[in-house]
Amino acid sequence: MSEINSAVINQEGYSFDFKNSDEFLKKETARVIRARKSLGLEGLTGGLEAIIINTQDYQHKPAVKELLATTGCYHDKSYSDADYITSILKLKNSADILIRERINPENPFQKFNLNPKSEHLPDTRLETFIFNSPDIARYYQIQKRKGIKFLTPDILEYDNYYFIQSEPSDYTGISIGIIQWKKNIGEYPGKNDLVLSWDFKKPARQYLHNISYLDHTATRVRAQDRDPAIIEFMELTNYNFDFAIYVKNLNSITNVARLSSKDFAMVFTSGIAPFKNPEESGPTEKFIFNYGTRTHHMAFITQNIEDTYQELKNDGVKYLVELIGSPEDGLKQTFTVASPNTLLVNEYIHRYGDFTGFFTRQNVTILTDATNKQ
Repeated sequence: MSEINSAVINQEGYSFDFKNSDEFLKKETARVIRARKSLGLEGLTGGLEAIIINTQDYQHKPAVKELLATTGCYHDKSYSDADYITSILKLKNSADILIRERINPENPFQKFNLNPKSEHLPDTRLETFIFNSPDIARYYQIQKRKGIKFLTPDILEYDNYYFIQSEPSDYTGISIGIIQWKKNIGEYPGKNDLVLSWDFKKPARQYLHNISYLDHTATRVRAQDRDPAIIEFMELTNYNFDFAIYVKNLNSITNVARLSSKDFAMVFTSGIAPFKNPEESGPTEKFIFNYGTRTHHMAFITQNIEDTYQELKNDGVKYLVELIGSPEDGLKQTFTVASPNTLLVNEYIHRYGDFTGFFTRQNVTILTDATNKQ
């Protein structure tokens, strides 16, 4: 067991001597699982279908080109509707990546972006994680009765799917979207939407085939919001808290929530103790001070990771940390520098065949410390 939770909760929130521990979280997550079952929410959400990354309008095309050059994704199509211009990036057996810019200037996520190192990109963030559902109407009715607030008063119906999404979380600045497909899974444009003639060519680099599906993302949350953020996510999905790795000397906890061992994992990284100042609070809380609560990185499973790492480097990719880990450790990982177009870091990760874990403490420590360079 790690630090003892000595928080005093009042109208102003947690007292400054707050410390995170797993005891309260495990008790609460067990309660959430029981509540999901009793309410009939179990089985109403499945795996990750897509993520939405919103950019400034002038960075939409550069963001697409960058991801085509640094991941295994290919450009499916781009289209325009009444509210957005969207580019769809796809990869077999992976969640879709939707790069989007707003036509309508109203942006409920903007308040989360106005921090010292992110305010120059007030509309840029990974905004929404979209999970599939076999019965979105039932999901919506149950969640609405619970008091969950959504961005629209009703479920939206499109030609090929139904969709609803929560208001951005006060803890993460992220929304949870729910989609139910009618027939053609992965087909987003409707008959009245304008499919654009944007033609993005994927670079002819053989090593990009080594970079495969989206394994996990990691979102930075404040120390005092670690438990509420995970509990909220569990209440909106069928994911469960799995485990946490504490790095005490860096004041950081890496928390993993999973649907199953074979599905996309949602990672939340927080401080152990709340922010004091940039010098004393560690890289996680310092990142939040500079960029706000947001998704820090997207992690892609990568084969031939040593060669792929070097080839990317030869083609201009810069890294926050060298390739770390070994076959003996069970995995290798690295972080790129953050994209100037999306503010997201790419992680490339390879787990060796007999490795049954998800992370190692040593790698988590090194990667967490690398965030200091941002």
